[in-house]
Amino acid sequence: MAAQGTHSGGLAERYATALLELADERKDLDRVAADLATLKALLAESPDLRRLVASPIFSRRDAAKAMAALLDKAGAGDLVQKFIGLVARNRRLFALTGMIRAFEAELARRRGEVVAEVVSAQSLTPAESAALDEALRHTVGGGVKVDRRVDRGLIGGLTVKIGSRLFDGSLKSKLERLQLAMKGTG
Repeated sequence: MAAQGTHSGGLAERYATALLELADERKDLDRVAADLATLKALLAESPDLRRLVASPIFSRRDAAKAMAALLDKAGAGDLVQKFIGLVARNRRLFALTGMIRAFEAELARRRGEVVAEVVSAQSLTPAESAALDEALRHTVGGGVKVDRRVDRGLIGGLTVKIGSRLFDGSLKSKLERLQLAMKGTG
């Protein structure tokens, strides 16, 4: 299983780099980034869509057709529609989330931004998001692209990952540390 994860990571980066180069060549980076962000949000919201991209039981043609219909309804541009069609026909939809992340990370790097992955126990309010964004900009000393997602398993609080640094302020981790400390005293 670890070998497949490593394989799909390199695969995701190669596809993302190819899309980024093509989008840059066509002067369409912002549109492609926006379309991919929309697709990422759709993937996060829909268990059925996640099943479609993860499952090998759907034929190439059916997967490509379903993705084309979804992207058309979402108003995705031609480049992203063709790219996702190619990914589906090549049976690589399982790596789609990784491709989107790799595209966003490379685009942020090229733009001199730092990517911060924020995972919170519940959706942040606009005021909380703005305060967090400002704190992250202050901390890293420049542009920050914040990638947010919700994981109710954290119970409360949030985690922030910037590069290889992880700041864990989740209630789940605090409870785990407390439980570990209590085992040591008993």
